[in-house]
Amino acid sequence: MSDAHSSPGTENPAPYADTPRDGSSQGAAIATVVALCFGGLIASLMQTLVIPIQPELPELLGTSRSNASWVITATLLAAAVAMPIAGRLGDMFGKRRVMLASAVLLVIGSIVCALSTSVIPMIAGRAIQGLAMGFIPVGISLMREVTPPRITSMAIAAMSATLGVGAAIGLPLSAWIAQSWNWHGLFWISAILSAVVVALVVVVVPNVSDAVGGRLDIGGAIGLAIGLCAALIAISKGNDWGWANGKTLGLLIAGVVVLVAWGFFELRTTDPLVDLRTTARPAVLLTNIAAIAIGFGMMAQSIVIPMLLEMPKETGVGLGQSLLHAGLWMAPGGLMMLVFAPVSGTLMNKIGAKYTLAIGATVLGSGYLIAMFLMNSPWQLMLASIIAASGVGIGYAAMPTLIMGAVPMTEAGAAVGLNGLMRSIGTTISSAVMAVLLTTSTISMAGSDVPTHTTFKLCFLVGALAAFVGAAITLLIPKRGPQPVPSGVVVGGESRSPAASH
Repeated sequence: MSDAHSSPGTENPAPYADTPRDGSSQGAAIATVVALCFGGLIASLMQTLVIPIQPELPELLGTSRSNASWVITATLLAAAVAMPIAGRLGDMFGKRRVMLASAVLLVIGSIVCALSTSVIPMIAGRAIQGLAMGFIPVGISLMREVTPPRITSMAIAAMSATLGVGAAIGLPLSAWIAQSWNWHGLFWISAILSAVVVALVVVVVPNVSDAVGGRLDIGGAIGLAIGLCAALIAISKGNDWGWANGKTLGLLIAGVVVLVAWGFFELRTTDPLVDLRTTARPAVLLTNIAAIAIGFGMMAQSIVIPMLLEMPKETGVGLGQSLLHAGLWMAPGGLMMLVFAPVSGTLMNKIGAKYTLAIGATVLGSGYLIAMFLMNSPWQLMLASIIAASGVGIGYAAMPTLIMGAVPMTEAGAAVGLNGLMRSIGTTISSAVMAVLLTTSTISMAGSDVPTHTTFKLCFLVGALAAFVGAAITLLIPKRGPQPVPSGVVVGGESRSPAASH
């Protein structure tokens, strides 16, 4: 079977290409896709919600700058832990239920933050908001059940694009809200939008009979959470604490040890949180490794380009843009991810998800190479950002499609969630590496050290190399047809046998 037919969007015969697998009308399927994409957009928007007020957080919350930084770190950690766990829960108890729970968490977290005046409740609220990121991988894995096969690839592409679009539009939107109203308004508006997501899930998303039962691997969930948090805290805080600092090294080593022990535990558990044997299949393993590399590449522009835009012109490097203006210059790149979602879907249907992912990673890397020569004005950086973001839009959609084409349908949620975690690991490592690179070559200006042109070019080069490595890894992914559904599993209201799944 060709790779073009290994994607979820092409696994059913052509006569049924206009019929959603859950038996609903095509119009209802499109409404479901719109609702899921809106929910993913709001969940991902939370990642950049507080960036405009980050410099003022210590004063607003009456705390130190170090403590205030946890307002952002808490969301990152919670999202990383939530994605694989939410995916597994979706497989066990039904994806719609888990998405509804994620949307409710988003409302609760937003309200907690809106009512916060000190750092502890703010961190708690932001962590709850991060847990809602489980909505995205579960929603992506549900697309296979609620869309006609001929548009499944495009639906997955659109949902995947919300990861970048939400983060991109969140920056100028939150900057405008913070400047126009009290900073608490950010979270009240977030709560309202989250409540809309809850309503859409209840009213629009169909209740597909996709629960396969089983028990939640509590030990596995705790082990994964501890290991991930320790390792990711060390990576995200290493530049502030010092990479040779005992706290950094201790957390990093502890995290790795716990994750290794967690892996052995999962291999010996009859109903694991993550089936590592399935994850070790070449098609899944290589896709997840590519996700780390491409996630690294995507994050580089999110750090470097805004810094270039916002640095004062007096430095001889920066372009002197305000936070709001910098966000507006970056916004077209984020929107381009959504524009290229149909392109990605078309490519997946024609040449397969494997080559689509390789093309996306190559375009992303090319955007960075172009950025090395387009650093002299905001419109030049916007152009480079658009090219890089287009590659992300093409590639991000292909990753979950490759994953779902290589795992049993009963494990789709957990597998897509793990892939989302791999992207998060890539972005976290990228943040740390970019922070180190930006201090390698500096000039003293107005009592502070600022990066040089050469430093920024080095960052773009490293981002390009990461993207090209992701493309090379992608080309090693073996062709593989969709995995059969075990006999007796209920999908779309009908019992599916292995034969029926083909």
